[in-house]
Amino acid sequence: MGERILPWRQLLESALESHSQLQHSRFCQLATVRANGTPANRTVVFRGFADGTDNLLFTTDSRSNKVQEAQHCPVAEVCYYFTDSWEQFRIHGDIEVISHTEDDPLKKEIREKSWFSSSLQTRKQFTWPHPGQPKESHPEEVRLESTQPPVDTFCVVTLHPVEVDYLHLKQHKRIVFRSSSGGDWTSQAVNP
Repeated sequence: MGERILPWRQLLESALESHSQLQHSRFCQLATVRANGTPANRTVVFRGFADGTDNLLFTTDSRSNKVQEAQHCPVAEVCYYFTDSWEQFRIHGDIEVISHTEDDPLKKEIREKSWFSSSLQTRKQFTWPHPGQPKESHPEEVRLESTQPPVDTFCVVTLHPVEVDYLHLKQHKRIVFRSSSGGDWTSQAVNP
């Protein structure tokens, strides 16, 4: 018998599947907290779930602000909105960055698997000049081979959900799912 899929994850996977024809369906917003306590929000691409877990995966450049923000305040929230079904998912949890300095073999494997599942064009972005810095007029083109291991600037961001706020606007339905310290999940229907 396979592992039981959590109800919030079933809802999310169903929404992703029913919107798969829309390229933007894998985009969501990731909110973190800056060192000065103000919010930072950006659009990221959902790269799937870490094998055997409910942890959401995203990729980033080690030089991006979100890496420092995750180190400063390791909590974040992701927000999806699916335009056709009018469903929103706000997923709150602990955030971790897996970088080239990672020692844990399982996390190293997640990073490598994410690298090789990305297109060559996506991988090349991690060889570009420092994000957020003034753009050079003609940056040097870096050649990457498809078999080349992850470059040092390539990181995987994992979000370990502890709360999921699901809202279905068409059905006027809202459910809040919460994880206990023991890993069990509860759900509560609330007013939209």
